[in-house]
Amino acid sequence: WRDFDDFLASLTQEKRKKIRQERRKVQEAGVTFRAVRGPDMTEGDWAVLLRCYQQTYWEHGNAPYLTPAFFEAMRTDMAPNWLLFVAEHAGQPIGISLIGLHLDAQGQPEVAYGRYWGALARVDCLHFEACYYQPIEWCIQHGLKRFEGGAQGEHKMARALLPTPTHSAHWLAHPAFSEAVARFLEREKAGVENYLEALNQHSPLKKLPPP
Repeated sequence: WRDFDDFLASLTQEKRKKIRQERRKVQEAGVTFRAVRGPDMTEGDWAVLLRCYQQTYWEHGNAPYLTPAFFEAMRTDMAPNWLLFVAEHAGQPIGISLIGLHLDAQGQPEVAYGRYWGALARVDCLHFEACYYQPIEWCIQHGLKRFEGGAQGEHKMARALLPTPTHSAHWLAHPAFSEAVARFLEREKAGVENYLEALNQHSPLKKLPPP
């Protein structure tokens, strides 16, 4: 797509209208965004990232498992692989979304992965803007091949993030247990394929006429 409007034009009218309404709510709340790559993130940016990450986990009744030392390692060892969107209101940060970047051989980003999000204030539709619309717009502007919004959540389909099969690799030491899991996965594979087919029947993309 050439830009975000071009992206919206590829969606059905209902989904296009919904996205515009959600973006308008955030704008009318006075929230602005800035995108900053890892090497350009300030100490304040890293601090608000850690704070938002921790608060989100506490709010969901879970202890945040990533430590400040982990975020420091992110900053010192792999800063080029991170992109941070900072939501601000009246000049103060109120939320973030963190995107992981896969770089090509020349060190340029080519694939983006949604990773973490957090907010210090409640704003209607802020999550959608921070985690989906801002990254999609940034990826289009910078010519990335793909944006992956993360696992789970059929609600992402309404934002044109369609389900994609993936895999994981495991080795089970106990032969009988390994065989039992293999038999289960054979049955599960068919179920997943059927579910993907059913989901894709509800794609928000415009249906193309037959050739």
